[in-house]
Amino acid sequence: MSSIAQLWDDEWDMVFISLQATAPFLHIGALAAVTALSWLVAGQFARTEKATSQMLMFTAYLAVVVALYLVPLTISSPCIMEKKALAPKPAIIGHRGAPMLAPENTLMSFQKAVEQKVFGVQADVVLSHDGVPFLMHDRTLRRTTNVEEVFPERAYEHSSMFNWTDLEKLNAGEWFLQNDPFWTVGSLSRSDYLEAANQSVCKLQDMLEVIKDNTSLMLNFQDLPSAHPYYSTYINITLETILASGIRQQAVMWLPDTERQLVRQVAPGFQQTSGLKLDTERLREKGIVKLNLRYTKVTSEDVRDYAMANLSVNLYTVNEPWLFSILWCAGVPSVTSDSSHVLRKVPFPIWLMPPDEYHLIWITSDLISFIIIVGVFIFQNYHMIRWRLGSIRTYNPEQIMLSAAVRRSSRDVKIMKEKLIFSEINNGVEPTDELSFCSENGFANEILTPTDPRDSKLRMN
Repeated sequence: MSSIAQLWDDEWDMVFISLQATAPFLHIGALAAVTALSWLVAGQFARTEKATSQMLMFTAYLAVVVALYLVPLTISSPCIMEKKALAPKPAIIGHRGAPMLAPENTLMSFQKAVEQKVFGVQADVVLSHDGVPFLMHDRTLRRTTNVEEVFPERAYEHSSMFNWTDLEKLNAGEWFLQNDPFWTVGSLSRSDYLEAANQSVCKLQDMLEVIKDNTSLMLNFQDLPSAHPYYSTYINITLETILASGIRQQAVMWLPDTERQLVRQVAPGFQQTSGLKLDTERLREKGIVKLNLRYTKVTSEDVRDYAMANLSVNLYTVNEPWLFSILWCAGVPSVTSDSSHVLRKVPFPIWLMPPDEYHLIWITSDLISFIIIVGVFIFQNYHMIRWRLGSIRTYNPEQIMLSAAVRRSSRDVKIMKEKLIFSEINNGVEPTDELSFCSENGFANEILTPTDPRDSKLRMN
């Protein structure tokens, strides 16, 4: 459990978010299950002989039922809201292009993102050893290229230590077809499959030519090794490449904190973006206008507070329509996604429920459940209730339990009959008193009319 907790450390926050999406429906499902369970609980209650056991069983079941009835008081979901309060649909930023449709950070990936008409794309920039900005997320080239085949002795080197002439020799698409990271390769057309297989490492300049007139750009950078020849000037080189492309400065979201003051001087129109969750005052001091955060680190209240301070929030990486719907209800302005082709087709949150409607469903479900449970207990314990409320002279536990013994073994029924006969004889039952018993199969009744106490004793012998 400790190992799992550490491995899933970043995923535990997902539990609360997933409950926001599913809690109202889980509540109805749990209520239906517990209501159906009442048939077994009521039957066992009727067959249990000890009053203490009956009370424990009934109290435990009642506690669970009442807790479920009150659970909605603790349910909080952004999608329980009035429809007129719903914010505009979040803008979608393609994560490294469109990585479900093409190999990430390749020219094909960004072309696919543009075809999906996304709001923007996100890219990871590295500077080669000879000063060429290119796109690569990992520190090494092993995962997304065939560097182990072409340069096996350099496979573990930092990607920035390769010259561009060496990078051009690498294939950056075959890994995508072989590993199928998103299980989407099977859906590619024949032409897309062949194009993906022939992708190479992408220059920043080539990517900018594809997206500059169509979409925005969020840029992130890898830190270069100190031995890199352009270690102190890579920001300047990258800025020159971006500005030379002709892309609008307002379309660039600048994420790195390195040399932020220099960037503001050279390109004052860039949207200064931070990956740190800080208070609004510190963000304003740093000139930040946009935040790029993981969706598990931000609440609906945070989104509202940042919006009041004129700070836009982008959340990553959002791939599922249900999660996109929850963030939409929470008022998130934009999300980064691997599945932009899926999210762009979501016209409305998967579910949106006004508070009054939710309260009506909650109360109605509780009432129906309560009525069914009460009816089941009355039906299953009919004999016991009849004996308790009937006009019998003496409370006789054996009579009640024998009447309720619907599915007991024949041996148990015979023993209970014997106990009841002795009990009636000792209590001086009149010769004309009739005793009604459940038959051994639990459905027929037999009438025992003792005419003489001695005859009863003889039968017992």
